[in-house]
Amino acid sequence: MGAPSREEEEAKKMEAGGDTVGQKLDAGALFVLQSKGSWLHCGYHLTTSIVAPPLLSLPFAFAALGWSAGMVCLVVGAAVTFYSYNLLSRVLEHHAQQGRRQLRFRDMAADILGPGWARYYIGPIQFMVCFGAVVASTLLAGQSMKAIYLIASPGGAIKLYVFVAIFGVFLVILAQLPSFHSLRHVNLVSLLLCLSYSLCAVAGCVYLGTSDRAPPKDYSIVGDTHARVYGVFNALAVIATTYGNGIIPEIQATVAAPVTGKMFKGLCLCYAVVVTTFFSVATAGYWAFGNAAQGLLLNNFMVDGRPVIPVWLLLMAELFTLVQLSATATVYLQPTNEVLEGLLSDPKAGQYAARNVVPRLVSRTLAVAFGTTIAAMIPFFGDMNALIGAFGFMPLDFAVPALFYNLTFKPSKKGFVFWLNTAIAVVFSAVAIVASVAAVRQIVLDAGTYKLFANV
Repeated sequence: MGAPSREEEEAKKMEAGGDTVGQKLDAGALFVLQSKGSWLHCGYHLTTSIVAPPLLSLPFAFAALGWSAGMVCLVVGAAVTFYSYNLLSRVLEHHAQQGRRQLRFRDMAADILGPGWARYYIGPIQFMVCFGAVVASTLLAGQSMKAIYLIASPGGAIKLYVFVAIFGVFLVILAQLPSFHSLRHVNLVSLLLCLSYSLCAVAGCVYLGTSDRAPPKDYSIVGDTHARVYGVFNALAVIATTYGNGIIPEIQATVAAPVTGKMFKGLCLCYAVVVTTFFSVATAGYWAFGNAAQGLLLNNFMVDGRPVIPVWLLLMAELFTLVQLSATATVYLQPTNEVLEGLLSDPKAGQYAARNVVPRLVSRTLAVAFGTTIAAMIPFFGDMNALIGAFGFMPLDFAVPALFYNLTFKPSKKGFVFWLNTAIAVVFSAVAIVASVAAVRQIVLDAGTYKLFANV
């Protein structure tokens, strides 16, 4: 047998708790980011983190963009994020081959940009994006539970925050799964669920759009010029959030060495699901409802508290959405779990030793309880989620990967790759700034309707 490769030596060193990026591997990386998965597992994780219920907001984004601009933005979003995630993967593979496998986004930032960027920019933005996704998933799950309740009991008096709290209890249980790798089977089910509720949503649109009760189809963009411009950038933030990931390094860290080529295969699996779901839901939803498409497509299937599509179809869509949200929230909890384990666990003790199990149980429960409280208190989180998408997902998923690639591989300034990456970084950084302003404006406009623990 030949000598082990550098990646194989790196894998053994990681399993022993050794050095990977110039520092001792901490308990967060050792326990939460176990490197045992295959490319299929990687594809499951990617699909759950990208193909999530926010895709049901795509018809709403089309309402602000129209058919042509909506399709262009959807195609550009798919192409640029696939390209950007592949760039990140190649940078990670390059450093792994050099004996410095980077397990977290902040590891990449520290190694490529310097520790200050990791500590004060990449780390905080990633944490905001991921924990914001947990809060948004919890709120959406509560709304799905309430919708199911109202279908079964029209006029029911149970408030939204009760359903949010119920989902939070369930999420506490899922949060105790010890590592990212242990979610592989959960995320396979999640992949099937996103295909299922997308199919239900498309079927509901076709059923209603071709029935005698079809709503008027108006595809004009409403509002004055000022409102339309801000609406465009809000729509861009929605699309960026839908394609957003923010945890590519953490997902690649779950892959067993050697990692070369495995992330690309996982991305191909994920984007096959992306194309199937995003484009079908966006086009069917906008075709059926035009500029009346609501922020969540499933809400269009209820008029005056009554379903306008077959009840069984709406119930299936809501149920599949609800269950997948639990997987999505658990995936986006992983960066928080990794930080908590790094602070509270002892890497020298076993992962299931009482010394580590008790702090894990307490810290993860408190983290979920905090996110659930925010979701219950602020049920208008959709406005803030647009800000998170503009301020967080756009830099992390569109601009930063191109920058990392240029700094790592230093492509020729006379070549196409350098200027393509530079253009992506500059354009999407500018769009992120304007979209952030548009999101803040929308929050200010809606501030008069805000009420803590509102029953929306």
